Amino acid sequence: MLLQPVILSGGSGTRLWPLSREKHPKQLLSLFNDETMLQATASRVRGFEGATTVSEKLIVVCNEEYRFITAEQLRNVGYDNCTLLLEPIGRNTAPAVTLAAISATQAQDDCVLLIMPADHNIADNQKFHDAVRLGLPQAIKGAMVTFGIRPDRPETGYGYIQVGAELDGSGTLALSSFVEKPSLEVALTYLADKQHVWNSGIFMMRASVWLRAIEHFNPAMAEACRNSIANAKTDCDFVRLSKEDFAHCPSDSIDYAVMEKLASAPSLNIPACVVPFDAGWSDVGAWDAVWQVSDKDADGNSLRGDVLVEDSRNCLLISDNRLLACLGLDDVIVIETPDAVLVTNKENTVNIKRIITRLKDENYAQTDNHRKVYRPWGHYDSVDSGKNFQVKRIVVKPGASLSMQMHHHRAEHWIVVSGIAKVTRGDDTMTLIANESTYIPLGVKHRLENPGEIDLEVIEVQSGSYLGEDDIVRFGDIYGRIEVGS
Repeated sequence: MLLQPVILSGGSGTRLWPLSREKHPKQLLSLFNDETMLQATASRVRGFEGATTVSEKLIVVCNEEYRFITAEQLRNVGYDNCTLLLEPIGRNTAPAVTLAAISATQAQDDCVLLIMPADHNIADNQKFHDAVRLGLPQAIKGAMVTFGIRPDRPETGYGYIQVGAELDGSGTLALSSFVEKPSLEVALTYLADKQHVWNSGIFMMRASVWLRAIEHFNPAMAEACRNSIANAKTDCDFVRLSKEDFAHCPSDSIDYAVMEKLASAPSLNIPACVVPFDAGWSDVGAWDAVWQVSDKDADGNSLRGDVLVEDSRNCLLISDNRLLACLGLDDVIVIETPDAVLVTNKENTVNIKRIITRLKDENYAQTDNHRKVYRPWGHYDSVDSGKNFQVKRIVVKPGASLSMQMHHHRAEHWIVVSGIAKVTRGDDTMTLIANESTYIPLGVKHRLENPGEIDLEVIEVQSGSYLGEDDIVRFGDIYGRIEVGS
């Protein structure tokens, strides 16, 4: 039976601020190597050896806000043929799995879904493969399989699963119950009794089994998801779910919606089991967790970027843009980005939401997006800004094009730094090369294209009374964008 990888990448959040932002969440970050967490999750199913075939076409459920960078990151690791289900609004993990199951059964009669969050770190992929192979026979027979991490410390930040006896000599264990995040005292007992594992949030089951369960426990969710896909619009790899239908979908997690209720519905005849494994897993929920699973030097420091450190121990020091020099620090986290810097001790990382709340209350732009913003045609970096002006560095990929657009409140000056620019300005079309420039008056339709074979780099100087990204009126776009500012 086909094993269908499903990546849940719909989450947004700022727990790893200032690197993560609401429109650039942690799964899109490179925290441990050159791959982002999304890319590492996609690559994790490669090389799987077993009696079943792994689908080469991933199903990815992601937020519509960052669909283009998600698709681009997957293409960069060789996944050109994905089904990207775009959630117009967040509804938690149970609807996401339901959407994936419906999509999978449309492509084939039935398959085994391997549900993986996009924002987890697993150090040992081989042990992960071993765990999947161990649980696969149970999933094929109709069980709901979840994966539990053997605890190596009394962790209070994770939910737990209580396990029972081994099932038929299979190496899988009966699922006794789900347990909420415990106190330290209780977590110590869990560590000692060997009957509790961390809830990894990774699941495996046949698509038909999940749909049977969700239709029993939450028929409104099943109906909303079916309608959302039935009325969806397909655009290349993107499946744009019907927002009107999806808005009626209840919000719930996999655990609460189905897993915890299976024992109360024996008529469904859907057993639940756990595959315990130890593969260096972390959900990377806060900066102290990043330090915990990162490579460290002899003094316990984890360093990334242009960092100089002296007389410091057990620190996480990340420079994203500039030289970061640290002296005489212990148990401190410093995260530098072009537009924000975080300095805290490791014990306080769980309280970062207090900073985020203040930033939102005081309308700081740094909660929403980075200075560098990715678009389907490339990216732009807001280099400088002031009253009535803004300077951007724009990079357009070969063959790519910005939309035909106009602005009500700003004019633009374009200076080509490198590459070839094809510029449409009103009724005129021109070609510009390095050191040449043009001016786009306020209210004039215009388009920037890259007809060349290398990146086009342009410096854009905006001037006007309002410079927000929502001052865009589109008249044509090859990427299907109809909303402003996208």
